[in-house]
Amino acid sequence: MIKIVINGALGKMGKTVINAVSNEKDMTFVKGLDADDNLNNYLKDNKVDVVVDFTRPESRMENVKAILSNGAHAVIGTTGFTDEDLDQVKKWCSEYKKNVIIGPNFAIGTIFQMHFAKIAAKHFDTAEIVEYHHDQKVDFPSGTAVKTAQLMSEERDKFNLNTKDKVANIEGARGGDFKGIKIHSVRLPGMVAHQEVIFGATGQYLTLRHDATSRECYMPGVLLSIREVINRTGLTYGLEDIFGLS
Repeated sequence: MIKIVINGALGKMGKTVINAVSNEKDMTFVKGLDADDNLNNYLKDNKVDVVVDFTRPESRMENVKAILSNGAHAVIGTTGFTDEDLDQVKKWCSEYKKNVIIGPNFAIGTIFQMHFAKIAAKHFDTAEIVEYHHDQKVDFPSGTAVKTAQLMSEERDKFNLNTKDKVANIEGARGGDFKGIKIHSVRLPGMVAHQEVIFGATGQYLTLRHDATSRECYMPGVLLSIREVINRTGLTYGLEDIFGLS
């Protein structure tokens, strides 16, 4: 049995993960922790196999270190990781001999969307990303949008070289920029998580869209990651390899 702690247990994602884990025959839900609890102290006193973390971006590195240094593997749904963060996580994995899966997104539909976007990026040199989330999401752009842009940039160094957007009537109106890919973040009540990757060419455009209408769509990916993290080595960033798409 895989003994599991859920960090961020009082959040909407945390509650959904607890329900999913509790229904699996090979998993034991041990404890739910949240902002008022001390993750490091709990793990010092209690042996668990995997900690699933869905908390806030500002606590991401502190939580990863606490998990690994106390002898557990980590499945991380918290976003905000930079390249420098990921390098540090790799070092911690090596130092503590534990493994981490960081999922910018756990929905299989989004994993395929990102994979298709990477393929399309070979053939389209103009592209933009629009991501939509609920108004309580604190970070922007989403980790999914950043990961999508990273995958696309593996196929092409620079996008939108001929776009003539030189005059800003309102600063920031063109969104963020990742190697020429404009990323736009929408935050509105009533939304869960949605993303469009839009490619353009003369006489045509291609839109790849994914809509998450409930948090249950992430659970197959979370459960698969819990099972996989025990047997992997070091850091896995993104679920492409887990789904056989890398």
